[in-house]
Amino acid sequence: MSRAGRWVLSFVVVLVAASPLAAQRAGSQRGAPPPKPPAKGAKPPARPAPPPNPRQVIEELQKRATVTAQHYEGVLRVTDAAGKVSEKRWIYDRLGSGGSSKTVIRFTGPAEVKGVALLIVAYPDRVSDQWMWTPAINRERRIASQDRRTRFFGTDFSFEDLDERDVEHNDYVLRGEETIEGDPCWKIESTPRAGMRSQYTRSVLWVRKSNYTYAQIDNFAGDTLIRRLNYRNMVNVQNVWTARLIEVQDFTRKSRTSLSLDALQYNAPLPDNQFTIEALRRG
Repeated sequence: MSRAGRWVLSFVVVLVAASPLAAQRAGSQRGAPPPKPPAKGAKPPARPAPPPNPRQVIEELQKRATVTAQHYEGVLRVTDAAGKVSEKRWIYDRLGSGGSSKTVIRFTGPAEVKGVALLIVAYPDRVSDQWMWTPAINRERRIASQDRRTRFFGTDFSFEDLDERDVEHNDYVLRGEETIEGDPCWKIESTPRAGMRSQYTRSVLWVRKSNYTYAQIDNFAGDTLIRRLNYRNMVNVQNVWTARLIEVQDFTRKSRTSLSLDALQYNAPLPDNQFTIEALRRG
């Protein structure tokens, strides 16, 4: 045999020896067990669960948070762009839930904002009504739609952020799954429906899979991130999972506000006449 013929034969032998079949045969000769065939009657691998309907996720979130009333005392710490910290306190009372509710927020300190109050009346099919009472000038005023993007008395919450939104106010698209601070979440994009005015063109909502609560909300105007809200220190209060700490960052002002909830109660009796403009004036 020629030298070239011997080279080709050697090359073929090497390829055969390196092939998976050859390796398997060699392994069998060395005592390695052959692969086992699937057992008779064995179930095929389970198919992954279909992705959830994002609207149903938000509906379940709202359902689990539905109460007849809510009361808490809030402590707000505002940190401005220079790192200066100021503190405010308010009392929050709400009758109803979601898009059918009435809320009164009243500052109790410091002195320059004490007595300032906000009445919010939410509706399931349209934007809420808001009135603010300012004792220094002894008058109330209605908050116009164009003013709801402004900060609420030096905090990083805008007037709109204080609204109780109903699930029907927005459309929803599932954008996948992500983990926020160790909690597996559904990532859902929300956009206002026609006729529902908002300073935000879209919001991204991270909903915890474990208890259907918000972990984080990013609010955008176009492609610009305006505000981020994080919901932390989750506790079960009267069978309602509740964030005892809410932190909001304003990316345009480079400031942030933390809201701590104290003396939290659900379903305590609250008179309906507490949620009127006349009640705002009475204090």
